[in-house]
Amino acid sequence: MEVGFHEAALASVPRSVADPVATNVNCVDATLNLLVAARAAGVRRVVYAGSSSAYGDTPTLPKHEGMLPNPISPYAVAKLAGEQYMRAFTRVYGLETVVLRYFNVFGPYQDPTSHYSGVLAKFCRGMLAGEQPTIYGDGEQSRDFTYIDNVVHANLLAASAPAEKVSGQMMNTATGARITLNETFAILRELTGYSGSPAYAPSRAGDIRDSLADIQLAGELLGYEPVVDFREGLRRTVEWYKTFTVDEPTWQVGKVTRQRQSGLDKAKLRSRQNQIGSCRAHFLTAPRRSSLWAGRR
Repeated sequence: MEVGFHEAALASVPRSVADPVATNVNCVDATLNLLVAARAAGVRRVVYAGSSSAYGDTPTLPKHEGMLPNPISPYAVAKLAGEQYMRAFTRVYGLETVVLRYFNVFGPYQDPTSHYSGVLAKFCRGMLAGEQPTIYGDGEQSRDFTYIDNVVHANLLAASAPAEKVSGQMMNTATGARITLNETFAILRELTGYSGSPAYAPSRAGDIRDSLADIQLAGELLGYEPVVDFREGLRRTVEWYKTFTVDEPTWQVGKVTRQRQSGLDKAKLRSRQNQIGSCRAHFLTAPRRSSLWAGRR
């Protein structure tokens, strides 16, 4: 295998606060295991899904790669540890690695049913159903929401870029623009036809206030530019959620155990679980479905 895409993680700040050990196992231990396996299998390059949460709550905007990391949640610490393992395997073993720090990825196939689901998935599905969304904090916190097609585009560029330019490098993957949750809610009202107002709740532990990426380095090293802006990505996402319903067994590729067994016989379910387990244990050659990428930040 030439290139491995390491997209898997337990991608949730609130979940990491509730269970830091599970986050460490699924993000740090799993990343080390993958790198060891990659080296043993003769893989040339591993592209790693880093996280903008490594920047923490530093007020400086935009976030650029030269800034010192300042993680404030167990998830951020775990993802940063993965970055350091990537760099170490490049320097010590010569394995080519590229780290892409994702900023709040969203898009179709993201599961909105979990307590730990990404905010846009929950907003899209809930508002289409006429349910009142909850905004934690005053809604003026901002994010550099990044549509899935931009992330796929960056990964493909990272896989093919010359080693002398990108091996051992880390770079932001985002749109380079930010929007507040209140502004996002206003756009979603227009797209979904929801007529109500949001509920506001206290801010959650581990959440950062503002996020905005400087994407200049990715442009220089990869030739990366966003291919879909936020509003268009949100429109596409809402259109997808209009098509699918929560009880359909196609929400996620990677969480078959949440599917209704009534829709799959047990032999097929076991087969698919084995396939997914093998995929996670080795190298994820991800389809263009944001369940594998979404929520990364």
